[in-house]
Amino acid sequence: MRFRRQPRVDLSVSPELSRFAPRRMRQLRERLVESLLFLAALSAVAITVAIVWILVSESLEFFKHVSLKDFLTDTEWTPLFDDAHYGILPLVSGTLVTAAVALAVAVPFGTIIALYLSEFAPHRMREIIKPVLELLDGIPTVVYGYFALLFVTPLLQHFLPDLPGFNMLSAGLVMGVMIIPYVSSISEDAMRAVPMHIREGSYAMGSTRFQTAWRVVTPAAFSGIAAAYILGISRAIGETMVVAVAAGMQPNLTWNPMEPAETITAYIVQVSLGDLPHGSIGYQTIFAAGLVLVLMTLFFNIAGHLLRKRFREVY
Repeated sequence: MRFRRQPRVDLSVSPELSRFAPRRMRQLRERLVESLLFLAALSAVAITVAIVWILVSESLEFFKHVSLKDFLTDTEWTPLFDDAHYGILPLVSGTLVTAAVALAVAVPFGTIIALYLSEFAPHRMREIIKPVLELLDGIPTVVYGYFALLFVTPLLQHFLPDLPGFNMLSAGLVMGVMIIPYVSSISEDAMRAVPMHIREGSYAMGSTRFQTAWRVVTPAAFSGIAAAYILGISRAIGETMVVAVAAGMQPNLTWNPMEPAETITAYIVQVSLGDLPHGSIGYQTIFAAGLVLVLMTLFFNIAGHLLRKRFREVY
């Protein structure tokens, strides 16, 4: 009579423990991933706090020598001259004027492009236009600056003979072209996120395709479109090389875009390339100017958040 060999039973691990071992390993992996994601998010917050801390601490040293009233009300900005003036208004005006010109180009053209790609363009046309728009993001900004100086400005001088070689108009126009991909891409994503049943309801009421796109889809996606506009504003305010090359480096309190001026970012570049000693008041001006730039960007982002919250639709 032959006996079958019985399989060996491993008594070192109970069946209950072996059953829950894969679940415990999965929980450990999930906790590890959550910890890594938390550290990534915390690092972004920590970097932002560090930047703000550096700007504030250095700016406080600057304001020990310059009063806040003179900084906000003086109409001259000549911190590197013997007769030094520390009024930030000329830099603020140059920043706002160039950003306004850029937005006057980017907002309408970006919205129209987004509306066409989302509601009217065939699939093949959309696949052609979107990569072309993305190519604009890959062009270095210094190239845009020289394009504004050597092509756009001479072109404008044919129509405006009194236009100087350095001006805010050409810089703002080229900045607007540069910002169009930001506005159009985010706006198109917001429009395509509108549910199809809203469009179908509009068609059922007798609306045309254009009426549906303009009067139904655009208002429904306005919270996302507003986010695109705010991103465009922040991008225009923080642009450096285009305005440094094409707008001139002359602090000039003017609201006329056909005159040369200097922006906050262009001034920071100008001083950063110099040989001012660390800790001098001239060196500390870049931190005060940078703090103003951060506050301007923060203001527009808060305004954009309130605007998105006001017009956000729940489907």
